[in-house]
Formats: sequence, structure tokens, C-alpha cells
Amino acid sequence: MEQITDRVDEMTNLPESRILKSVCRSCHGGCGVELHITGDQLTKVVGDRSAPLNEGRLCPIGTNTMDLVYHPDRLKYPMRRTGKRGEGKWERISWDEALDEIAQRVQAIKDTHGAEAIALGTGTGRHHIRWVSRFAHALGSPNWCEPGFAQCFHPRVNTSILTFGDFPVCDFTSGTPPECIVYWGHNPLNSGPDGETRFDVRDALNGNPKTSVIDPRNTALAKKADIWLQLRPGTDDALALAMLHTLIEEKLYDAEFVEKWTHGFDALADRVKKYSPEWAAPITWVPAEKIRAAARLYAKTKPSMMEWGCAIEHTPNCIQTVRAISMLPALTGNIDVPGGWVFGMKGLGRFPSLIENLSPEMNAKRLGADRFKMLAGEGADLPAAHIPTLLQAMLTGEPYPVKAFLVFGNNTLTTFANSRQAHEALMKVDLLVVADLFMTPTAELADIVLPAASWPELTTLAGLPTVAANVIFAQQKSVQIGECKADEEIFIELARKLKLPVGTESLEEVLEAQLRNGGSGLTFAELAKTGFHKMPLQYGKYKEKGFKTPTGKIELYATRLEAMGYDPLPYYEEPPESPIATPEVAKDFPLVLTTGARIPYFFNSEHRQISRLRRAHPDPLVEIHPETAAPLGIKNGDWIWIETLRGKIQQRAKVTTDVDPKVIHVQHGWWFPEEPGPDHGVWKSNANMLTRNGPPYDPAMGTYHLRGLLCRVAPVTG
Repeated sequence: MEQITDRVDEMTNLPESRILKSVCRSCHGGCGVELHITGDQLTKVVGDRSAPLNEGRLCPIGTNTMDLVYHPDRLKYPMRRTGKRGEGKWERISWDEALDEIAQRVQAIKDTHGAEAIALGTGTGRHHIRWVSRFAHALGSPNWCEPGFAQCFHPRVNTSILTFGDFPVCDFTSGTPPECIVYWGHNPLNSGPDGETRFDVRDALNGNPKTSVIDPRNTALAKKADIWLQLRPGTDDALALAMLHTLIEEKLYDAEFVEKWTHGFDALADRVKKYSPEWAAPITWVPAEKIRAAARLYAKTKPSMMEWGCAIEHTPNCIQTVRAISMLPALTGNIDVPGGWVFGMKGLGRFPSLIENLSPEMNAKRLGADRFKMLAGEGADLPAAHIPTLLQAMLTGEPYPVKAFLVFGNNTLTTFANSRQAHEALMKVDLLVVADLFMTPTAELADIVLPAASWPELTTLAGLPTVAANVIFAQQKSVQIGECKADEEIFIELARKLKLPVGTESLEEVLEAQLRNGGSGLTFAELAKTGFHKMPLQYGKYKEKGFKTPTGKIELYATRLEAMGYDPLPYYEEPPESPIATPEVAKDFPLVLTTGARIPYFFNSEHRQISRLRRAHPDPLVEIHPETAAPLGIKNGDWIWIETLRGKIQQRAKVTTDVDPKVIHVQHGWWFPEEPGPDHGVWKSNANMLTRNGPPYDPAMGTYHLRGLLCRVAPVTG
């Protein structure tokens, strides 16, 4: 009896167990989850079967969330550098000490050099990305940056807003399956960006739609496709123009839709006359008849969906490439229709970026604003600084000095092109602050390191797909690890320490305002009960008020581009470093380099310290064709050198026929947390040692050349 009583008492005193609904943000895909908590411990993370974007499924990264949250190498308290920058000598300090010192040093730089001398940086769009720009604007600085703003996603956002008046997304959740899907520079089976998860993409394939895949690599999607267009990396604009030529020449476009709802068709038709498939074939390496077949398949099969990815945004003709591709859905009428492209329901109100806090004079000081209006000026949905110009300001003081760089959730040395230059710039600033989950090679250079909260440790909102916000999620804090703080809370506390006139509102106030200004009609508490709210989709919204463009129509001829001094129609431009543009370079560097394909076990440079994920993919892999490897004595699994004009790295050879003999594909984001600091192997296999960030740039967006560069390979010996 005594033993039973003891057991009852023990059970009675167990910590309280509960389940919170939330959303996984280990990437920015938006899979609904249930967080199981006992007392103050997170005990399990599972997919939410009711969530619309994943229906209970999680990818390998989400499945290993517990390993992320409780990883022994997590940063758990603020630290101050005690030795020279990069020596790896630290002392533990309190949050008050850290924030007081940052505030004092930031204020001193602002008083001496102006607010523009303080820049903020962040990584690819996560929970806190808009808070980075918000804090910069509250501080009075126009200079904040994120690598993708010129190179990934935001060229599509800004271009779509100029062309359509809004950003279209794929309609995966309405129940109307697409009859045709084009995967252009995107492999969503390995990634889940911006609310288009790996799972809804797979579900769409269950309906056996016709598919075309445009990719230099023979991916799993390409192997199953009706048509695979294996183009030369960096020539997407030529391919898109040739497909437009085909649609117009063969009258495959939706004449009624084009007549009523587009502006500038005749001018576009005249522009693309010269861009025939025969013209494009030697440039793209895709046979002319295959180009025609893909255009015909897309035009004749409805509804058709365009699934595009960031590969199209990695050359200096970025904006016109995006423009040309976006016109394929426009000409075929696959706009705001079930199973095609749809415009969002805006379940969240626009995030308060506080850009109105900047005077016109300060906005004009944004680095790059004088040249790249679609990145840093009037053509941007949210203006950001041009990173190469920012690095030059850090290094040379031109056009003015940048003395401080505050980095939140970005491993700059792996994710900025031209990593050596990025390192030189970070070494030169007077103040470098890094907030992150782990001690990265970038954090090793900081003056102060702040321990950031991972996604189960914070409360915020997510509207997905990004920009559209057709589904809104409540992200709920479930656990406290050490002294970790959410980036959002850090910004609020810093704003208060600096006594800024704006940006000091509580997190709750900001979140409630977003909900209030959106279309859901919910409070955060109401949303938290279910975890998510799916907005009912409405189609053909433009039929009532037109498109949100100056002409009220889809602007094939972009009047706002013309007003900014840019070409209003798409055109082809050869990448600045290529077999055609630089044949003298090609003599010594005869292979075409591409990079950036997603690895299903990592997210860009993240998660390589998670042991189970790393066991699944232990080493960086470079894909090389057997015909290229054999004469060099390269065998599968060998470490090989990959070299460009910028640098040289090594990765393990994956000898495969899935790439063209003239193409080399290297994996990006690599560093080695297990190797000693401060470098942690960042110079060994980092793809951004090979990329370039110099001119020429996209004239509107400032985009630089990341794919289609020239390289050579050799076996690693000795």
C-alpha cells in the first residue's frame, strides 16, 4: 500500500504537460507543428496533421528540431571579445552589459559619422528579417542588407509588383490541381521556400500533371518530366525569350485575356521577333524543337503553374530574366485562376518597417540608391543596401564610411559572394555584433556575440506564402534555453536603450497591429488556439478593380521601369564571364560552374553541427561528368580542386551523368563546425570563394554574377 501511495504522489507531482501549435521555421517553408512541453522542457516536435501546407509531415531538418534546440554547442549567454579580432578569446557578460555597450558604441558612431555609418545584416527570410530593417530605420540608417534581396526572391517580388501590381504564388492549396507545372531553376523536392513546402509540391504531382523542368542538372524532377531543358547555366533569359517568341509566332497565347488585361503586347511581340528558338539553341545548349515543345505544352495545357526559383536571379540580367519568364503565365492567362498563379489574400497587414522615419535625404544615402532603383530606391517593395557597395564603404570609406555592422542570423563569410572581401570588410569595421544560434566563422570575428533564440523559443507571426499570406500561423514560445533571446526582443531592448523615438513598442503591440490590419479578423490569442488560419482564396480579383499598376493591366511594357530609366521590355544579355563573353578566360578555365542547389538536410549554411543530419550528408559534393573526370584521373569520392579567377576550394567528386560534360556543380554554404575556430574550415569548401560580386551589375537591381562562371578542376594530391 505504501508503494502504491508513493507512486500516486509521484504521478500527481509530474510537471504539467501541454501542447502548443506553432510553425517550423528551420527553413522558411511553413510546416505546422505541435510542440509537446512538460514543465519547462520541450519533449517532442511533431507535424500538425491539420496544418494546410504539410498535413503532419516534416522534412529531415524539422524532424531533428530537438537536436537543434538542445544542442550542446548552442550559444547560451552574451560574450565580449577579449583578444584581437578573430583570436577566439571571450568573456561572459550579462545582457545589460552587452546591450549597454552596443548602445553606447552605436550612439558614438552615429554622433560622429551619422546614422548611415551603421549597417545591419541578416540572412534569408526568417521570423526576424523585417525587424532588421525596422531597427535600422528606427535608428535612422538606410543601410540594411540581406544577400537574397539582389540575388534571391526579391528580384521576383519587385519585378512582379511592377508587372502585375502584386506578387503571384502557386495555388497549391485550393483543391484544383494544375494540369501542367513548369519547374524553372527550382527543385522544390529538396527545399520548401516561402510557404511552398516540399509536401504540397509532391501532392500536386500526385495528379500526374504534365511537367517541364528547366535545370542544368538531371534532378529527380527532371528524370520524371515530360520535357527536360538542360540549359547552359546563366542563359535563362535567352530560353524565356525564345519561348515567348514561340507563343506569339504560333498564336498560342490567350488572345482575349491579352487584349483585355495586358499593356504593351505589340511592343513585346516586336521585341521578341529576333529571339527565335534557332537563335537561342547555341546560346542555351537546348535544341530549338525542344524549346518549341516546352512552350507548346505550357500554352496548351491549363491550368498551368509556373514554379520558379532563385537560379534565375543569379546573373546581371536578373530583372529582365524574371520579366521574360513571368510573361509566360501572363500571355497564357494563367493568372489568378485555380491551379495557376494566384494573388494573395493578405491575412497579415503589412509589417511596420518604419521606413517613414527616414528623411528623403537619408533615403537617398542608401548605398546603391543612386544606381539600383529596384533594389535600393523607388522601385523596391522594401529598399535595401547594395552589398558590394556596402563592403566597399567598409573597406575604403567611399562614398562614405561604414563603421559598424550588426549581423542577425547570417553567416556572412559563407553567404556573401567573394568571401575574402567580406572577411576583409568585417575585420576593418569599428564595431561588429553578431546574434546567432552557434559560434560561426562570422561570429568568431565579432566584438560582441549575442545568443539568439531558435524558432521554438520565440513568439511571432508567419504569413505564408511570403507576401501573399494566404495562411497565417502563430509561432509560440515553448521553452527557454539559457539566456537566449529572440532577435525581435533584442531590437526592442536596444531601441529602448538608445531612447529612439520609434521602434520601442512591445512585441505584442506589433503582432496585434499586423493581425488587426490584415484580413483574418483574429487576435493573437485566438490564432494561437488553432495555430493557423487559412484565408479563403478568391480568384479573378483584378476583374473588379484591375491590376495595381499605372495602366490597370499586366504591364508587358513596364511603364514604371521606363520612368526609372530602364528598358521597359525584356532582352537577352550574355553573362559577363562565360565561354562566349570571355573566350580568353575559357582557355584556362574551360568548364562552366553552377552552384546553389539545395541540400535536403541543411538550410543554406545552417545545421551542419546537427549530427544526424550530418551523417546523412557528411561532405560537400561537386558533380562532375565521367567524360570530364576520367582524363584527370578523378574517381567518385575523390577530393578535387575547383578553381575560378577568384579562388580555389575542394569538395568530394560525385561522378555522374546528371550534369553536362562542360558543367561543374558545387554545393554552397559549407563550413565545418567540428574544425577549430576561428575559421572552422570556412576557406576549405566554401562556394563563395569562387563567386564574384564585382561589376557589371543588373542596372536596376544591382545583381551580380553567381552562376555560369568559368572554372577548372584538378585532383587533390598530397
